[in-house]
Amino acid sequence: MVYKTNQHQVKAKKYLGQHFLKDESVAQKIANTIGLKGYKNVLEIGPGMGVLTKYLLKKNIETFVIEIDTESVEYLQANYLNLAPRIIEKDFLKYDLNHIFKGESFAIIGNFPYNISTQIVFKALEMRNQIPEFSGMFQKEVAQRICSKEGSKVYGILSVLAQAFYNAEYLFTVPPSVFNPPPKVDSGVLRLTRKENYTLLCDEKLLFKVVKTAFQQRRKTLRNSLKTFNLSDNLKANVIFGKRPEQLSVEAFIELTQLIENDAKD
Repeated sequence: MVYKTNQHQVKAKKYLGQHFLKDESVAQKIANTIGLKGYKNVLEIGPGMGVLTKYLLKKNIETFVIEIDTESVEYLQANYLNLAPRIIEKDFLKYDLNHIFKGESFAIIGNFPYNISTQIVFKALEMRNQIPEFSGMFQKEVAQRICSKEGSKVYGILSVLAQAFYNAEYLFTVPPSVFNPPPKVDSGVLRLTRKENYTLLCDEKLLFKVVKTAFQQRRKTLRNSLKTFNLSDNLKANVIFGKRPEQLSVEAFIELTQLIENDAKD
């Protein structure tokens, strides 16, 4: 097996924001976070040298990988011959995954590049009808933010929108020493498991808009941060508008969206 040089890894990290996992036990532990229920395909994002991939290939599931770095793709093609037909040399954020999955369900897993990790989550949320499970490694503070509850200082847009559709679990912390090159911060592994009933009792597009607008001015009360929605005076008198966004649970944000939706109809 031909191994990549450290120079290539450093270059890939520089341009792709990627830190290559080198600890086999951590890779195996991450691979074991997927439950293999409700889908027959798994997509690994940014496999690099395949340290996580090799453990996915041992499972009773069809493994696909998507990688933008040409040298990484060449390495995988040369060293994982059985995987070769399922290596997608594309940008995950720009590629239409239904070219591969044709509407079928699939899980997502990976050691996600720090610089696009939140964008990966948002794209997964857009495809929530096809993604029953999502697990992987983020910068620790991002993983904590996704899993945090109302009242936390890190509770925000990602927390509310991810937890509106998924149950979020922070699983374990990973130190910098298991990467090449080592990042300057700890990493965190999480799992998102889609809720049994993930169809919301509100306009979902409006929910996204309400949450994003509210947290853009998180220190203000909702009465002030949501002014652009042209709410009626009667609605603004509701006690919920005297709160700040981090005080609202996911369920409260859904109720808030319902209120705004109904106000617009009156």
